[in-house]
Amino acid sequence: MEEMELANGVRSLPQQEWDALVGDASPFLEWSWLTALEEAGAVDGQTGWHARPLVARNEGRLAAACPLYIKLNSEGEFVFDSSWAHAAHRAGIDYYPKLLVGVPFTPVTGARLMVAPGEDRGRWLASFAGTLKSTCRANRLSGVHVNFCTEEEARTLEAEGYMLRFGLQYHWHNHGYATFDDYLGHFRSKRRNQIRRERRELERQGVRIESFRGDAIPDSLFEPMFKFYLATVQEHYYGRQYLNYEVFERLRDGFRDRLVFIVASQGSELIAGTFNVTKGDTLYGRYWGATRHLRHLHFNVCYYAAIEFCIEAGLQCFEPGAGGEHKQVRGFDAQLTRSAHYIDDPRLAGAIEQYLESERENVDDAIEWYRDRSALKPLPRRSP
Repeated sequence: MEEMELANGVRSLPQQEWDALVGDASPFLEWSWLTALEEAGAVDGQTGWHARPLVARNEGRLAAACPLYIKLNSEGEFVFDSSWAHAAHRAGIDYYPKLLVGVPFTPVTGARLMVAPGEDRGRWLASFAGTLKSTCRANRLSGVHVNFCTEEEARTLEAEGYMLRFGLQYHWHNHGYATFDDYLGHFRSKRRNQIRRERRELERQGVRIESFRGDAIPDSLFEPMFKFYLATVQEHYYGRQYLNYEVFERLRDGFRDRLVFIVASQGSELIAGTFNVTKGDTLYGRYWGATRHLRHLHFNVCYYAAIEFCIEAGLQCFEPGAGGEHKQVRGFDAQLTRSAHYIDDPRLAGAIEQYLESERENVDDAIEWYRDRSALKPLPRRSP
């Protein structure tokens, strides 16, 4: 017998069953990542995130699930809808609370519906799409937002009455590079020389950059990495501290095998670092910070050292996070991201759909423009 319900947080569910649904999908869907956020209080009622994963059981075992949150704000989502909330307010429509299917504070594309092996994924996806809408209406919520979903999910959700939204990010791909010099050889000469100058600049200043993965990460690096994270939050007026140190501690204890830390030191002092996650053939850049600001330090630690790590580890993709046209000139090409949205009020839905039609065209044009102006030389065509 099949049953569907809203659970009281991912931590209320069996880790083994949840991770069996995740399988090879995004590491940010894994039980240890999501429960670290819940148990440390980064995700709770005080922060505007009520974790209520939607789960389906078949004979008592998890058959399908999605990470679902009742949101009281739009913080930490990276699919920005503040203008929609303002429009709703002007029209006298309550925009909050709303339903969000996604991963807190993590703009990474991945499956948003997880299905057990042997289950009919298409059937469950359509069923969840309908259940999310009915849950929204029954609880007088403004809508359902499925952020950074896969193309398959986006198309299915569109067929179920959701509106599609496009965005773009910049990703690096390994085109068979054996060394960092191979990667540099793929650039046009102007950009290649620029990168070499940026790397030499740090060498002249005596900066050393090291990478640590999994069990090789010393416990002593977790506190400095949290301080680097705080430094970035405090440096920018738009910065938001979503994480506390307890999150880092819990990830240290239960998620270390997925972590990659890249740190820079000058003399005996740690001065910068990046917090990364890896799974399968992909590296995901999450947090960066520095306590000493040196020219080109950011590019070297966040990008060049991470790319060098990917090449040495045989990884095929590096997703450094949201935003940043400066990534494009350093070999990261524009990639499409997708989200799907159901708005219950037809007046608001109509206005948003008009906006999304124009936005989708603009994003398509922007990606084509960036790809035509890639910093990388065209790859040689392979013989048939």
